[in-house]
Amino acid sequence: MRRRLMPLLSPALIAAMLALLSATAALAQQAGGGVPVTTDTVQQGAVPIEILANGIVASESVVTVRTRVDGQITQVHVTEGQMVRRGQPLFSLDARLNQAILAQQEAQLARDRAQAARTAADAQRYQSLRGESFASQQRFEQAQADALAAAATVRATEALIAQTRLQVEFATITAEIDGRLGALPLRVGNFVRQAESTAITTLTQMDPILVQFAVPERWLPEIRAAVRRSSARVQVRAEQDDAPAPEGELIFVDSAVDTTTGTILLKARFANADAQLWPGQYVQVTLTPRSQEDAMTVATAAVQTGQQGRFVFVLTADSTARRRSVTLERTLGNRAVVRGEIQPGEKVIVDGAQRVTDGTRAVERNAPPNVPATAQRVSAAR
Repeated sequence: MRRRLMPLLSPALIAAMLALLSATAALAQQAGGGVPVTTDTVQQGAVPIEILANGIVASESVVTVRTRVDGQITQVHVTEGQMVRRGQPLFSLDARLNQAILAQQEAQLARDRAQAARTAADAQRYQSLRGESFASQQRFEQAQADALAAAATVRATEALIAQTRLQVEFATITAEIDGRLGALPLRVGNFVRQAESTAITTLTQMDPILVQFAVPERWLPEIRAAVRRSSARVQVRAEQDDAPAPEGELIFVDSAVDTTTGTILLKARFANADAQLWPGQYVQVTLTPRSQEDAMTVATAAVQTGQQGRFVFVLTADSTARRRSVTLERTLGNRAVVRGEIQPGEKVIVDGAQRVTDGTRAVERNAPPNVPATAQRVSAAR
């Protein structure tokens, strides 16, 4: 019979039986036969209230660059994706025609000014002759009218010159804001027309930058109170971004709740000199309107769920596990904010809570061993 049964025992089964015997022996060696557990201390203090949401990064200003004059592109001063400053040249157009018109108008202005000076002198001369009765009233009035017309012609020519100078200035297309350039579909040699409204490129403001997100309307009273106190803090983090989360300022709360989703739209502004946030990027938003004072927290893994609600196991001074009912308010990282039948300083069971019941004796594995001080000194000397 032994020869027939031994081949039926596989190596895996034998290893499992040995592991079970080892675990049984280890439990038997625990002091008092208690279940080994790890604990966490119930803490009480100020805990920030965090509202989590998904957001989208958006630029405060996106400028579409178009030409304001007709002309051929003679020079491109920038490259695609380049950061530019306001007033920096982007493109140069052929302005020779407008420069020629400007020279013609400046010559015409010199002629008009000479004509105005002559008519003004005639008007003054006829005024003196009229006083001596050598000129008629009609001739004097005609001289005054000629002087006024010549002065008006000078102003009209000056206005034309100012307009032509603008046309020459528009031939150099500059950046209207600080930002990052988009794609450049046109190159040197392309002819652009004002009437076509063709976009030459786009400029996107990167610093500062906005993040738009929506939160449930139940948080609206907390948010409005935080805005009045100027205490709202907003942090964002992109997916798989290990850099420190930037902190911004809540600047906008929408004037109405979206009735289709039951949410309120918010916007926050962030400094973005290092371009950590990118327009159109999805980010995780953490809005902190205030801190909750005297909140009790435990490790999240300590909170269990049963048929009668949530509970924790408290390890008492006599190494006994006692079940206490709690209410889970929210979680903050690996901590859970709770209220119920627990007190600050008590120890709740974290690892091993599934292996105990109310009244089970337990041994705290993370507690320091109870060794006399003299023995510790002898061991250190050795």
